[in-house]
Amino acid sequence: MNKRMLNVIFIFLLVSFVPGCRDRLDLENATNNLALGVDLDNEDNLLFYLHNPVHGRGIKNENLIVKVESQTIRQARGKQDERAPGVITGRKVQVMLIGKRILEHEDWFQMLDVFFRDMKNPLTPRIIAVNGPISDIMYLNPKDQPILPLLLRGMIDTKSARSETVQTTLQNLHWQMFEKGVTPYISEIQLDKAKRIMLTGATLLDHKGKYKASLDKEETILLQILNKNAKKSVNLTLTIPGREKSGPIQTDHVSIMVQSMKRKVKTSYQQNKFRFDINITMPVDLTELLFPFDVRKNGKELEGLISEQVKKKFENLIKKIQEQHIDPIGLGLNARAHEYRKYKKVEEHWGEALSKADIHISVKVNIRSMGPLK
Repeated sequence: MNKRMLNVIFIFLLVSFVPGCRDRLDLENATNNLALGVDLDNEDNLLFYLHNPVHGRGIKNENLIVKVESQTIRQARGKQDERAPGVITGRKVQVMLIGKRILEHEDWFQMLDVFFRDMKNPLTPRIIAVNGPISDIMYLNPKDQPILPLLLRGMIDTKSARSETVQTTLQNLHWQMFEKGVTPYISEIQLDKAKRIMLTGATLLDHKGKYKASLDKEETILLQILNKNAKKSVNLTLTIPGREKSGPIQTDHVSIMVQSMKRKVKTSYQQNKFRFDINITMPVDLTELLFPFDVRKNGKELEGLISEQVKKKFENLIKKIQEQHIDPIGLGLNARAHEYRKYKKVEEHWGEALSKADIHISVKVNIRSMGPLK
């Protein structure tokens, strides 16, 4: 028997005896959980939600929502299995909704242990804070929009590309929770008065995952600039003081589109506290100017007015962050890189150390284009 024949026999035996599909699950037997929700009821009982699209003839409600009361996600999956037509699998989870009542408690992140311990679970779901009961979101079934998981994922991905929210996946959140030089931040949604989902901005958490503050869309854009996550162009609308208004018509506004902004941070330790000097250069295009102004002749003056207003907005955001003893900007990473010994002394309570730090910001705006109008 030649060597080639022995190789063929060996491969045949290997294929015959090694099970390759031991945990196979046929699609028709699976209940794919595309959205996971975790919330607390009025009596502080943990509630877990599952969202699965259902297709078939004669089916009026194309969304299967399974709600159970449980202590852990793994235990909840077993209870949901009892109420689902197929075997529940979490491999297709697109979004994870966390109720604000959950975020008001520390160490809720430990509940997500199953996603990191079980390798079949994905680490790419978008983490979203819900301002209000999760049930209001889960049982929403708009006829003119995609199914909920795809709608939410699409909103997060497209709005984060414009820096109007943050795109925090489960893997990103894991890093933020265990990296001591930064505090976590996730997307935030709520229902408006018309019962439609509205992306409001971002939720800021402390090192233990507890809710500290919410940012609106504009504040989120500023945060993304500060932590260098604003990769594409961003849009800002500013009020220029001293300009006349015409009744209810706001004629004191200017809108800008910022592209290729640059951020530099100088870190030092002076008088027993950290000091951060943040310099931001913003090339801008004028997209809206509601008051008469000769930009070509007095462009430098307008640049100064815009720079001053943007600086004030940055300062207000930094003040808000320091008051909450958190660091979504990631200045702790700069402190560790440039003042390692001083940083290690306050590493375990970095948020408190940052609240006492001196943070100075300077903004330089350069108008590149004013459009076809003079």
